[in-house]
Amino acid sequence: MCAANTLGGTFTTTEGLTLTRIGYGAMQLAGPGVWGPPVDRGEAIRVLRAAVQAGVNHIDTADFYGPHVTNEIIREALAPYDGVQLVTKVGAARDADGGWPQERSPEQIRAQVESNLHTLGVETLDAVNLRVGGGPDGHSAVPGSLAESFGALAELRQEGLIRHLGVSVVEAGQVTEAQTIAPVATVQNWYNVAHRGDEELIATLNEQGIAYTAFWPLGGFTPLQSGTLDQVAERLGVSPQAAAIAWLLHRSPNIVVIPGTAHLAHLRENLAAAELELSTDDLSALDTIAG
Repeated sequence: MCAANTLGGTFTTTEGLTLTRIGYGAMQLAGPGVWGPPVDRGEAIRVLRAAVQAGVNHIDTADFYGPHVTNEIIREALAPYDGVQLVTKVGAARDADGGWPQERSPEQIRAQVESNLHTLGVETLDAVNLRVGGGPDGHSAVPGSLAESFGALAELRQEGLIRHLGVSVVEAGQVTEAQTIAPVATVQNWYNVAHRGDEELIATLNEQGIAYTAFWPLGGFTPLQSGTLDQVAERLGVSPQAAAIAWLLHRSPNIVVIPGTAHLAHLRENLAAAELELSTDDLSALDTIAG
């Protein structure tokens, strides 16, 4: 269910998870390459607090960002998290070369959940997404069963360590498979005005009352597509990122977004997208981006 409000309104899933449709993605709070501490920890804390003060209740994170760094900054800035929904991810790790290897055995899933609980300083995680795919580009779904890994998460939910479950970087069939194991509250995939492979999935999830979290709003654009977006943004007097976020909010009521930044000025630009009205001409121009 979508409700009117600031920050693009809120969406409440059938499982009872209420998220502001503009959330905040915390990945960029870690150092370069999502590794190590940030250049300016004080600014990172200010950004988080400013987001929540502006009304954001949806913070997307993962203990493998840093690793551990992002969660630790979130805890310092926001604990005890009054009214804030922390949505984290498991299913990956970081290696010595800065890579993102999968870690999806039941034992690894449990260890990652316990690590998130520790670094965030909570007894129960609001929501946990199982990161399934990645592929050569790092952002695309990869076919295969998620039953063992998602089943491990479902057991941890039954133990009271997690309130809501979701899946990330998945195809429609994997969402369906997860739903045979436990209720799914969120699906998190790469989707934007130029990359629209999940249109049918988004519609299905909307009918089911499941949130679709779109990440990477400017990812995968060709120069021509970026030029069209730039023209619309210039006409509206906003950044291309804000225009891309506004398009997502207009697209479907169950779409929520998690733009990230480590800078206050960029945060304000992103949040401004919530109040941006796109005309029929704006939407028509943006629709040409997908071809």
